[in-house]
Amino acid sequence: MSRFKVIIREEPEGGYTACVPSLDGCISYGETIEEVRMMIKDAIECYKKCLKEHGDSSCDDSNCYVEEISVNDE
Repeated sequence: MSRFKVIIREEPEGGYTACVPSLDGCISYGETIEEVRMMIKDAIECYKKCLKEHGDSSCDDSNCYVEEISVNDE
């Protein structure tokens, strides 16, 4: 089983966008949090399938972590 970090952002016009930073271009949208989670999981599975079909090595984020950094506003 692979594990990926996913960033989910609420959109101003409604709904949610999810992206997987380690899978370039792996982005999805859903009207609700539950829907965007389901959609991004499907997108990750499709991305990994394409990688495998093209002989690329599979990757995951099991050894990565996310950190939030604060900076001063100027």
